[in-house]
Amino acid sequence: MKMNTFMGGFMPVQDGGMKANAHVPASALVYEEIRSRIISLALPPETTLVRAELAESFKVSQSPVREAIMRLEQDGLVASYPQSRTIVTKIDVARIREEHFLRVAAECEVVRQLAEMGETGAVVKAKGIIKMQEALAGDIEQIDLFKQLDETFHAALFTGVNQSNLHVQVTARSGHLARVRMLDLPRAGKMLSVLEGHKAVIAAIQSGDGNLASSEMRKHLSGTMERLPQIVEENWELFS
Repeated sequence: MKMNTFMGGFMPVQDGGMKANAHVPASALVYEEIRSRIISLALPPETTLVRAELAESFKVSQSPVREAIMRLEQDGLVASYPQSRTIVTKIDVARIREEHFLRVAAECEVVRQLAEMGETGAVVKAKGIIKMQEALAGDIEQIDLFKQLDETFHAALFTGVNQSNLHVQVTARSGHLARVRMLDLPRAGKMLSVLEGHKAVIAAIQSGDGNLASSEMRKHLSGTMERLPQIVEENWELFS
């Protein structure tokens, strides 16, 4: 199979961080940008990333790029070969199942604890996010904003039980799952399904029933997994 090659187009950064936030290392900015492109499939599986070209595109030395690539390798999103050539990995079904298991285990416990805590600031924030999603649900042109709100919703729940760092770790270890969710999301019906799932989770939390909240979260997170065989069949070239 002929591989795509990265042709540039990233926003430049400066070694030591962007001017807008001098406390963020350049390697972290490079990592976040490349990861975002991989997750969104703007950099599809088997795209070749050449470190020298990435450094030139980002306007940084190769050191931040090398560090970013190492983190992406740990996430399982790229594989490196001699001569500084790096390939975006194909989506691995076995890893999807592992990542889904991890996410379900963490988020079900998060909402169980929230249910025991009652109405918290996190729940109030989550309800506000749901209202914004209601205005977007069904409008495919707003899919990117809808997805951002989805991520913010789940992050708010983790924050509500003082587990923001855990959310970061789960997200970093869920790259393959995130890509398959990206393939599943561009449907009006999926947007509505996500919205209804969020509503059900919050209603269960507010009821004070931890088991119900956990059950609703498990159900909410299982939609893409139920469609996984169909998604693989429709996009077979992206999977290993």
